[in-house]
Amino acid sequence: MAEDTPPIVELAEWFQTPPGQYVLAWERAQFDAAVADVFGYYAWQVGLADMNLLRANRMPFKGYVGTEAPSADGAAGWQSRVVIAQPEALPFESQSVDLLILPHAFECTQDPHNVLREVERVLVPEGRVVISGFNPWSMWGARTRMPGMEPWLPQPPSSQVSLPRLKDWFKLLSLEVEESHFGCYAPACRSEKWLQRWAFLESAGARWWSVGGAVYLVSAVKRVAGMRIIGPAWKTKPKRARAASVVVNRQADDGLDRR
Repeated sequence: MAEDTPPIVELAEWFQTPPGQYVLAWERAQFDAAVADVFGYYAWQVGLADMNLLRANRMPFKGYVGTEAPSADGAAGWQSRVVIAQPEALPFESQSVDLLILPHAFECTQDPHNVLREVERVLVPEGRVVISGFNPWSMWGARTRMPGMEPWLPQPPSSQVSLPRLKDWFKLLSLEVEESHFGCYAPACRSEKWLQRWAFLESAGARWWSVGGAVYLVSAVKRVAGMRIIGPAWKTKPKRARAASVVVNRQADDGLDRR
């Protein structure tokens, strides 16, 4: 690959390889489960334009935002709802988005902190963010760090954000983790044949080495301290009116008794 190829493009090309397809199949299933029951109006996917990972969500508006435009085939899935922008500077109003998903966005940016700040800014209270990434402490991560060997993953270990670190960042921004999962426990194999032979490790790895999966997916909700839902004013007026009438009636009864 050319040295000036954007990281997001390198990642998209890697997803066309057998190990990339293996990871993508797991992530599609996880994203489908994570977004299926998230309700609201606006949902946006940040990055990987040709992979619609919002397909299971039922919001009326679903769009893509990122640095690369989708291909002709990929654009059809977004129904022209495409915005070209940097993830560090999302062109949305504050508290205007109900759902954001970021597949491997932190590994394709120079400033993941600013990306997460933008996520917190644009999400509505109780809005949700779903993020996937490579696990630097997995067998795949160790394989990537081995000196003298060809890099295994499309991004270097320095660009990968571990799940414990990401959870610490969430706490600083009032994002509450609801669920997280690891997956893809097969060793670093380049052929589909060998990846299928190691498929039995999926259930075994999830049970005995749950933090050792090659990739992870985490879902978090934006919490706003002190926020309380208040009902419409008209619902309380009849109660106040009834309470006032009861007081008046009681006072009148007391006056009659005294007479």
